Amino acid sequence: AMKVGFIGLGRMGQGMARRLLDAGHALTVYNRTREKTEALGAGGARVAASIATLCRGQDIVITMLADDTAIRQSCRDEGGIVRSLPRGAIHMASGTHSVAVARALARTHAAAGRTYCAVPVLGRPDRAAAGELDLIAAGPGKAIERLRPLFEVLGRRTFNAGADPVGAAAIKIAHNMVLGCAMEAVGEGMALVRKYGIEAKLLHDVLTGGVFGCPAYRAYGEMIANDDYDSVGITATLGLKDADLAQEAGAAAGVPLPSGNAWRDRLVGAIAHGDGERDWSVVAREQARASGLA
Repeated sequence: AMKVGFIGLGRMGQGMARRLLDAGHALTVYNRTREKTEALGAGGARVAASIATLCRGQDIVITMLADDTAIRQSCRDEGGIVRSLPRGAIHMASGTHSVAVARALARTHAAAGRTYCAVPVLGRPDRAAAGELDLIAAGPGKAIERLRPLFEVLGRRTFNAGADPVGAAAIKIAHNMVLGCAMEAVGEGMALVRKYGIEAKLLHDVLTGGVFGCPAYRAYGEMIANDDYDSVGITATLGLKDADLAQEAGAAAGVPLPSGNAWRDRLVGAIAHGDGERDWSVVAREQARASGLA
């Protein structure tokens, strides 16, 4: 068993932290909104009053935070992760963060004698609770080896993205953009057939019964066909954050992302119409609106 700290208990973080606790690791949790720690505390996790307290004596601290601002805040100052982690301990960042943040945090941790690994995860909250996430791991080789027992508890597969945490950040950003564009394209297709009096579900059956018979098109296509966006995995607001990360990464590297722009526009429209806290597949509802469909 390892001594593990966990910061960030949103939908994904709750499932991941519970897996670690149930596997017998000595778990300490911290969340800015303390109520989110209560269920884990009742289950045997130690609840820390601050990030500095949480870091004390840990082998590994995992963050599952919503955005770059949150992870920067958790790392900086005297009471942040970089100064508070024991020397030789590992900070494993599992949120979706920019390539710029991955590069900067790898440097600041190394300068302080700590280790930063980017291990973003792929999957929805129910997959996190079942230990069936896919993990993209990047960081110094020895640190990644130390983290492997945790990977086995959290996920079903781990993809090694090399020694530089930037690699994992880039893959996660690209993955989310491609998935977002798939949802946007399904929304376009379903709006098109609906305008010709065809049920969206029939197109879903045709797509998933053929060359699009994969989990992304099956699960999200069903939500879109049923106009059901309240079973939230990732909100449209968080999706817009991911779309912005993709455009930022593309601009920095000289890579145009025209499909990503179309996806981003639909997210902006969905949020403007009050759907920001619905599942990010709600871009298809925005496409239906743009098509004159109720």
